[in-house]
Amino acid sequence: MTTFRTFLDKADERLGDGLEHVLCAHHRRRLRGLGWGDVLGRGGAVDPFGGRAAVRDGNRVEVLIDGEESLPVIADAIRRAKSHVHIANWHASADFRLTREPGAPTLRELLAETAGRGIGVRVLMWAGPPVPAFQPSRGLAKEQQRKLTEGTGVQCVLDSRERTMHCHHEKIVVVDDEVAFVGGVDFTALQGDRHDSPDHPPRDMGWHDLVTRLEGPVVADVAEHFRHRWTEVAGEDLPEPKRSGPAGETRVQLLRTVPDSTYDFAPKGEFTILDGYLRALRSARRLIYLENQFLWSPEIAEVLLDKLRNPPDDRFRIVLLLPRKPSNGADTTRGQLGRLLDADDGAGRLLAATVSAHEGETASPVYVHAKVGIVDDEWLTIGSANLNEHSLFNDTEVNIATDDRELVRTTRLRLWAEHLGRPMTEVDADPADVVDGLWRPLAQEQLDRENRGERRTHRLVLLPGVSRRAGRLQGPLRGLLVDG
Repeated sequence: MTTFRTFLDKADERLGDGLEHVLCAHHRRRLRGLGWGDVLGRGGAVDPFGGRAAVRDGNRVEVLIDGEESLPVIADAIRRAKSHVHIANWHASADFRLTREPGAPTLRELLAETAGRGIGVRVLMWAGPPVPAFQPSRGLAKEQQRKLTEGTGVQCVLDSRERTMHCHHEKIVVVDDEVAFVGGVDFTALQGDRHDSPDHPPRDMGWHDLVTRLEGPVVADVAEHFRHRWTEVAGEDLPEPKRSGPAGETRVQLLRTVPDSTYDFAPKGEFTILDGYLRALRSARRLIYLENQFLWSPEIAEVLLDKLRNPPDDRFRIVLLLPRKPSNGADTTRGQLGRLLDADDGAGRLLAATVSAHEGETASPVYVHAKVGIVDDEWLTIGSANLNEHSLFNDTEVNIATDDRELVRTTRLRLWAEHLGRPMTEVDADPADVVDGLWRPLAQEQLDRENRGERRTHRLVLLPGVSRRAGRLQGPLRGLLVDG
């Protein structure tokens, strides 16, 4: 039996490696043909910013963690609008409330009141899949469009220019071209509760996520992206946004995925999110910290594998925070984790964990929907892009990246304090010491309790059950079938 299982594991390994090799070769050919071939090339010294997307100086960036913090700030900005409010979401629900105090307006009421003051309110949403394979269906998107626009003065347009089996996934808000929000939170309760907090109180499905609030010159880049999409989809010409003067001291780069052959404004597409991630990960010396909904991408996995096999420093660590049960592709993510654990080979440089909500005897899931990348406390990205082929090649996505070291470090400490349940002062030490002394023992203890059938006492736990390598074939196979 053991020999047969070993044979199956070897067969799975070879099949998985072969299919991922085919997918990566396909992506290389595709990007070369579009003039983006250097994104997947390997260089020597790596500049995490590169030259593919403009870098703007003089910005103010605020990182808002979880919906309880981010959604009220967005609502307040919309209420203060003087000229226009532009929203691009994967999906938005008319009855969604951005705040939960008594009498809080629904999204429809908030936008209608804003439009009633003579403010131009424009909402751009994905039209849904052409066949009702998953939510939001086209019928649901049309229903929400009607509810948002009927008798409100709000304009809402559905964008159906997606690549087959892909979507428009970005989450941005632009107010008066003076403030913009870029992150991972949609204005809907579809699939989970966006109003989570760092305490993660038990609920049907908590939703851990982040949003950035931006002021300064980079806002015009976000506004210009919305303008391009809106002009093509809605057929309404919008004025070119005026670039604001300095609002702070942070350098910011707007990164995007725009699939080729989708829009006239980018006929050969844009893949700067993939470029940014690969550049930053290759440059890592001491720490890679990723929070993401998915970890499918073989291009990303290959860089992580290389870092584990050839660590740039004895204290180099990779920490991954992933959902326990992603909405799809669970086996694909677990398959990649299996590869990474094999590469780590017991060295303890890799830790993969997830979080849940606990209150007494009550436990409930927390869905890690965040899309955060931190490298060496020197580079940070936050946005809508997952680490899979959808987000890096085929969906529309928007991220920001910055090298503001104080902002990057503070963001990591805030996240680590949240997940470890410790004050920021206790996690403010050498990252390797915190990973080895706090993350790993705590997450391992909770997994051990779970395996013994005992109640867990903390929200953090190691990710259990790495799948057989055949499980990870879903991602590459799906990519080959629908990636054009």
